[in-house]
Amino acid sequence: MADVRPFRALRPADSLAGEVIAPPYDVLSEAEARMLATPKSFLHITRSEVDLSPGTDAHSAAAYAKARENLDFFQDQGWLLEDTDPAYYLYTLKMGTHLQSGFLALCSVEEYDNGRIAKHEFTRPDKEDDRVKHMEALDAQVGLVFLAYRQSDTLAAVIERSLSIQPLWTVTTDDGVQHTLRRVTANDEIRTAFLRIERLYIADGHHRSAAASRVHAARQTEASSTFLAGLFPEDQLQILAYNRVVHDFNGKSVDDFIASVEQTFDLTLGEPRPQRAGQFSMFLGDRWYFLTLKPKVKVPSDPVSQLDASVLQDHLLAPILGIEDPRRSNRITFIGGIRGPEALEQSVRQGNAVAFHLFPTSLSQLFAVADAGQVMPPKSTWFEPKLREGVVSRRL
Repeated sequence: MADVRPFRALRPADSLAGEVIAPPYDVLSEAEARMLATPKSFLHITRSEVDLSPGTDAHSAAAYAKARENLDFFQDQGWLLEDTDPAYYLYTLKMGTHLQSGFLALCSVEEYDNGRIAKHEFTRPDKEDDRVKHMEALDAQVGLVFLAYRQSDTLAAVIERSLSIQPLWTVTTDDGVQHTLRRVTANDEIRTAFLRIERLYIADGHHRSAAASRVHAARQTEASSTFLAGLFPEDQLQILAYNRVVHDFNGKSVDDFIASVEQTFDLTLGEPRPQRAGQFSMFLGDRWYFLTLKPKVKVPSDPVSQLDASVLQDHLLAPILGIEDPRRSNRITFIGGIRGPEALEQSVRQGNAVAFHLFPTSLSQLFAVADAGQVMPPKSTWFEPKLREGVVSRRL
């Protein structure tokens, strides 16, 4: 079962939504955040260092205090308003021809703690600590945990009916994505439908959910027993590739590198994007190649080893290029698939050694890893479009 509850949202005044909602806090550099932080932008709450001296530590007590001050100020100014009655919220994102709709609601910390809300990656203690301190300083949850669930005909019907509700607002952001929010009166139908969902899966937001668990362990209040989430059905989600750029050949010449690769992979001239799982596009010199493992190379049958990110890591990045720990190596850069193969080409032409375009991980692969209690390699999934911050928040 998935215990999914309505809540009283703290959300932008409808006429100001376009000025308030902001990109996720962790996809921007400080310089980008300062540039995008217009007066009513939610970045003043999620990236409060923009209101402090340049170079101020974003994890300092001063930054957390400023975030709380800004949240209170936004509410005092009427830029953020708190609904009087609990409700669910239907959040729709349209990027080109892709459309996805999901409910914004509260999920159970207990279900996260007991694994009913499944994880697929490790968290970093420093990032967890940051989210805990931010939540405690604000006495609020201001970021959504992005959750996925297996397709449900019942919930699909509820979403379809809810799409007929008049939107509170519709905003098209600078990246061309259209965001729409609808308020759905709290009703037993939605909660009952989610109770039939066996398991929820974290798509993005491992640090936020871990932080919510830690805050509840300390507070033990009714408010802290839940966390803010966006819940989307698997058939509406879009995963793009998460690509790799390696800065050097680990002391090898180009010819030696190619010879090493050809011992394990079949190498042919190719295209910028792989055509299927198990195929990789490699940009080297000024051309694209296709790589596929030779039939003699055996891959373990567990769900992690079967991932393309694991195959590339286990059979090329580690043994040939010497990148044993991609989480910590400064010889590799990860580039989100939204930037396309052009970003990979540019990186190599600017002096990096080689770039790899992967085939996107599927939701079924993510679910299989999480169900097995395993973790995915770093930077295995890139979801688009990104959920904006400031769409809804909640006071604790």
